This record gives sequence, C-alpha cells and structure tokens, in this order.
Amino acid sequence: MEDRQPKEQMKEAAISNQPGIENKREAKKKPFKQRFKTNLPLLVFSLPAFIWFIIFAYLPMFGLIIPFKRYKIFSKNFFYNLYKSDWVGLDNFKFFFRSKDAWIIIRNTIGYNFIFIILNIVLAMFTAIALYEILNKKAAKFYQTSMFLPHFLSWVVISYAVFAFLSPDKGLLNRLLVSLGGDKINWYTNTKFWPFFLVLINSWKGLGYNTVVYLSALSGIDRTYYEAAAMDGATKWQQTKKITIPLLKPVIIIIFVTSLANIFRADFGLFFQVPRNSGPLYNVTNVIDTYVFRALLQTGDIGLSSAVSLLQSVVGTILILFSNKIVKRYDPQRSLF
Repeated sequence: MEDRQPKEQMKEAAISNQPGIENKREAKKKPFKQRFKTNLPLLVFSLPAFIWFIIFAYLPMFGLIIPFKRYKIFSKNFFYNLYKSDWVGLDNFKFFFRSKDAWIIIRNTIGYNFIFIILNIVLAMFTAIALYEILNKKAAKFYQTSMFLPHFLSWVVISYAVFAFLSPDKGLLNRLLVSLGGDKINWYTNTKFWPFFLVLINSWKGLGYNTVVYLSALSGIDRTYYEAAAMDGATKWQQTKKITIPLLKPVIIIIFVTSLANIFRADFGLFFQVPRNSGPLYNVTNVIDTYVFRALLQTGDIGLSSAVSLLQSVVGTILILFSNKIVKRYDPQRSLF
C-alpha cells in the first residue's frame, strides 16, 4: 500500500502538469452564461448533428421493448400493434440461442471480425508507412487514390466483380484452371475457399480508408526524430520500430477499441451479396446480420430479429467499456473516456 500511494501521486502530478489541464480547470470556474456565450458558435455548428441524433438515434429507442414482445398485426397502426402485442420476456433471446445454428453464427461473426480487426490495423499501418516513405509524392498520391477507390464501391458491384472471377462456367479462375489442365471448381458450393475469399475481399475494400487514417497521423510526427535517428546510424526498420510505431500507438488504440465494439456485428453486404446467398456456404458465411435478415424474411417475426439486434448492441457496449477500462488502467491518457 505504501508503494502504491507514491505511484498514484506521481500519476496525478504527471496528469496535472499536462499542457491544457490548467486551462480546463480555469474554464470550469467561469460562470455558465460566460461559457455558453464563448462556445455558442461551436454549439450552433453542432446543432444539426445533435438534431439528427435525437430524431434517428434517441427517439427510436422506444423500440427497445419490441424484443420482449411477440409482435402481432392487429391493424395498420404500428404503435397500436406494439401496444396490443403480448409480453414474452426473454423468449425471443432463448429462441436464438436454442437454434441449431446459434454456435456457428456466433463463431463466424466473432472469428471473422477478430481477423478483420488485426489485419486492418497491421496492413493499413505498414501500407501507410510505406507510402509515407515514397519520395515521389505524385506516385504516392496515385497509389493512395488507387487503394482508396474500392472503399466507395457498393457490395453489389463487388459481388458481380467477384462472380466474374468465380463463375462456375465462365469465371476467370476456372478458365485458368482448365488452361493449366485442371478441372473446373464450383466455387459457390465449396466452403473451404470462402474464409480466405472473405478475408481477402474485406481487406482489399477497407485497406485504402484505414491507410488514410494512419497517413494523417504520420503527417503529425516531427521529422526531426527521424533526422536525429539517422545521424545516430538507425536503419529504416529501427526508425519504424522505435519512433513510428510508438507514436502511432494512440491511433492504434482508438481504432482497436472502436472496432472491438463492432465485433458482434458483420458487414451484411460482404456475407450476403458476395457469396450470392448460396445455401451450401451458410456454414462459413452465415453471421448474425444475415441470420436476422433471413429470419425476418422467413418468419416475419419482428420480435426475434429485434432481440438479436439488441443483443449485438449490448455486447458491443460491454466490450467497448471493458476495453476502454483496460486501456485507462495502463495508460489513462490513451483512453477514449
């Protein structure tokens, strides 16, 4: 206990000595009216976003009762139907966990997202570092733009592009296999290839956007660090390992924590449009979002679909609070809140 108190006092002293802490304390001492007048332009600019969140994020929260009801249609009025529907407690949640596909769906959702998070952080970071080191700025801009373009493509367009490669009859891959003396493969019924396809396609589509985030962080690093390291004889890898990656740590933590909040969610287009909703591929492509969509189409049960969606939100909230608490414990300055 005696050793812990000096450490806590040193942490508090370090935090209090940070630039801007005193200004924040002085700002809190000002009267509310004076602070409101000072921040009025910022409040006006944020007003449209505030109204958007109220209308589309907070007002619909009354729908949180839907997962706990067996929604039935009595009239054309949605609110009347919701009011008249019977309360079923946790039955909608139990139905999901008792289904034979529950384990496969949860495994696919969490497993794919975990791989996506790691790859998107590592690939984007090293791609950004490579682009940042290119001396020819025109070439760097060209590569950056080329990688960023897939981010704007819809999954419908990407699904047709993938089909051009994987079509059982006229696909480019099957033509290549036949030309090499092999046999055609029905890609849309063979499950062993699709985990690699999905990871590859997701990384290709998201690499450009994630790279831009790291490039913006790299542009804020003082070049004198690299000049001093080069004078001391440090190689490019040593500079990256000892300077670049440690200084990118705040960005990595923010991306990791925010991505972890969505680990129970999946990109619907990637898992539904790209495999073309192929039944034989459900074992490797069925995730929570596609399950909700199919359940709503087949059963029309809004309560069941809402229950799974609420479960996603609750798990995401718990994960982001838990991960932020861990970050705050070891490095309070890097936590989100």
